Amino acid sequence: MKPVKVGIAGLGTVGSGTVNVLQRNAQEIARRIGRPIEIAHIGARRPNPACNIEGIRVSADVFELARDPELDILVELIGGTTTARELVLAAIDNGKHIVTANKALIAEHGNAIFRAAHERGVDVAFEASVAGGIPILKALGEGLAANQIKWVAGIINGTGNFILTEMRDKGRDFASVLKEAQALGYAEADPTFDVEGIDAAHKLTILASIAFGIPLQFSKVYTEGISQITAEDIKAADYFGYCVKHLGIAKDTGNGVELRVHPTLIPKEVLLASVNGVMNAVMVDGDAVGPTLFYGAGAGSEPTASAVVADVIELGRALTIDHDERVPYLGFHAEAMSEVPVLSMDEVECSFYVRLHVLDRPGVLADITRILSNKGISIEAMYQKDVEGQEHVSVVLMTHTVKGVAMREALAEIGALDAVRDDIMRIRVETLDA
Repeated sequence: MKPVKVGIAGLGTVGSGTVNVLQRNAQEIARRIGRPIEIAHIGARRPNPACNIEGIRVSADVFELARDPELDILVELIGGTTTARELVLAAIDNGKHIVTANKALIAEHGNAIFRAAHERGVDVAFEASVAGGIPILKALGEGLAANQIKWVAGIINGTGNFILTEMRDKGRDFASVLKEAQALGYAEADPTFDVEGIDAAHKLTILASIAFGIPLQFSKVYTEGISQITAEDIKAADYFGYCVKHLGIAKDTGNGVELRVHPTLIPKEVLLASVNGVMNAVMVDGDAVGPTLFYGAGAGSEPTASAVVADVIELGRALTIDHDERVPYLGFHAEAMSEVPVLSMDEVECSFYVRLHVLDRPGVLADITRILSNKGISIEAMYQKDVEGQEHVSVVLMTHTVKGVAMREALAEIGALDAVRDDIMRIRVETLDA
């Protein structure tokens, strides 16, 4: 039977892994599709010794793949959102199906790409764009399609999880662990995308769209990083029975959708609390199935290639199926997408952890509790600890559930007290149905 002809644009870490998986498992893949997959064309400026591309046509200009009339599927693995976007749209215009691992491309330009693909009658698959080898997008769009999804919460950036794990287990500070993460290749020279939550926000955008049937809305995701988390916060969380994780959270509240990435205190008994190092995990709560957990490698050559090749297999199977009968790009048909609003952080309700340093003098705690009470904020637990060698004492408290606006206003008033230093730390708390 005629093979499915694939072009691979980009021969970096994921590109070389994709070549290796397609070649090594060629027989098994052919059994699954019913015909072989052939790597017919590669777009790369230079070869990668991590894979064997002998006998395969190679072009330095990746746009040669978009123009190649033999290709059925173009696999975009060059990254970025400029050239990649132009390449994908050019390939779609030439009638090619698309597979990509590019979360930024989908999160920021996916709506336009899907429109173009729909008009041309081709598919766009992007399982590898979120959580590497974990098949979470297919699970949300197909395996859990019978459910109304209540919430999704995930550790979806391995670099941030590695840093927080090291801080917790070894009592290290953020800066020293970040340097080690860079030395190990977990973090880039400029780690902003990882530690400030931008990478996770791209992934959460995609997860939320498939979970709730809403358009991709990256610009509306609240994003907060972990660079201000201290060893003191890690220890205090442990004292209260929690651990600190950098989570992406999407919730359907019934009045709107929450889209947020931030450090979060979660109870130690929640399964996500046991996900350590560079591993990823996503929890999904559906009305029928209840809470479920998807765990695995969130990055790496072959774990990510596993998801890329799975998409190639899926499209290979669908080549003879009418476009309108295939699974929609985001799991919901375009005309059925919801326009439910994305809530601001002022409207989000949760509990809070608050840590502040205050002068050790009478009346300070009374002032703080008075301000909290005036805003309708009740305290669940509190402790006070001297800061060695300083005239300030550390006050740490946990609140009951409160709206974000009330906490924001209360902390502004507390921060204005002359006895309070300006380094107030507040971290949101989620029980995740523990």
